Amino acid sequence: MPDVQSLIDRAERLLTRLEAVLPHAPEPPDWAASVAFRARRRHGALCLEPVRAVSRIRLADLKEVDTQKERLLRNTAQFVAGKPANNVLLTGAKGTGKSSLIKAVLNEFAGQGLRLIEVDKADLVDLPDLVEQVAARPERFVIFCDDLSFDEGEASYKALKSVLDGSVNAASENVLIYATSNRRHLLPERMSDNLSGTHAETGEIHPGEAVEEKISLSERFGLWISFYPFSQNEYLAIVAQWLRHFGLSDAAIEAARQPSLVWALERGSRSGRVAYQFARDLAGQQA
Repeated sequence: MPDVQSLIDRAERLLTRLEAVLPHAPEPPDWAASVAFRARRRHGALCLEPVRAVSRIRLADLKEVDTQKERLLRNTAQFVAGKPANNVLLTGAKGTGKSSLIKAVLNEFAGQGLRLIEVDKADLVDLPDLVEQVAARPERFVIFCDDLSFDEGEASYKALKSVLDGSVNAASENVLIYATSNRRHLLPERMSDNLSGTHAETGEIHPGEAVEEKISLSERFGLWISFYPFSQNEYLAIVAQWLRHFGLSDAAIEAARQPSLVWALERGSRSGRVAYQFARDLAGQQA
C-alpha cells in the first residue's frame, strides 16, 4: 500500500494539471498600454490584450461619408461626455468606410477617455462577463463587432440581444456597442418570410412572429447609419484624397484618373477600399 505522503503528492500533481486547463478569472490588462484592446480566449476565459499598433486613420481621411461621419461623431461625443447615447449599427455597401469610421472616431476621442474593445462574433457569448469586467473603470468603452452577421440558432446572437436591451441587469453607463454589417437585420432573410399563406414546408403557425424575431436584434441598436455604393465622381474624389495623402502631385493625381477607373472596373467595385488599394499601388510605384 502506498504511504499517505505518496498519495498527497499524486493528488497535488493532479490538481496542478487540472488548474492548467480549467477556466480561471482573467487577469486585468495594462490599461495604460493602448487605447484599443482585443478580446482573446485564453485557458477558457476571455482576456483583453492591448493593441500595440492602433490604426492611425483620422476623420479627415474619410471622404464622401459626411452625413454618416456627423451622426457617429455626435453620438460618440454625447457618450464621452457622460450624456445619453445609443448603440450603433453601421450597415451597407462593402468597402465604404464603416469600420474605418469607428477607428477614426476612436482616434478623435481617445484623449478624452474613449477606449475600444474588438470582439469576434464567436466570443459574444461571453459579452455579459466582458461588460461586467469594465463596468467599474473610469474610461468609456466602445465594444466593436466588425462584419457582424448570424446564422439562425447561434448562441452569440442571444447573448448580444441580452446585452443590448433584454437583460435583467441595467445597461452599463460606460459601455456602448458599435457593430458593422452588410446585412441590415443581421440574420439571413428568405423569400418564404414574405409568403404569409404558404407554410406547409416549415410548419410555422405564426410566421409573422418568426419575422419579428429576425428583425428584433437590429432594432435594439438605437442608431442605424447606412452606407451606400459610391458614384464614379465620389470614387474619383476618394482616389484623389488618398493619392494626396501619399504625397503625389496634382498633375499625378489627374493622370491617375483613367487608371483608377480601370482598377475599379477590374474589381467590380467603386468602394473606398478599392480606391485606397489603388492609391497604395500607384504611390508605391512612384515612390
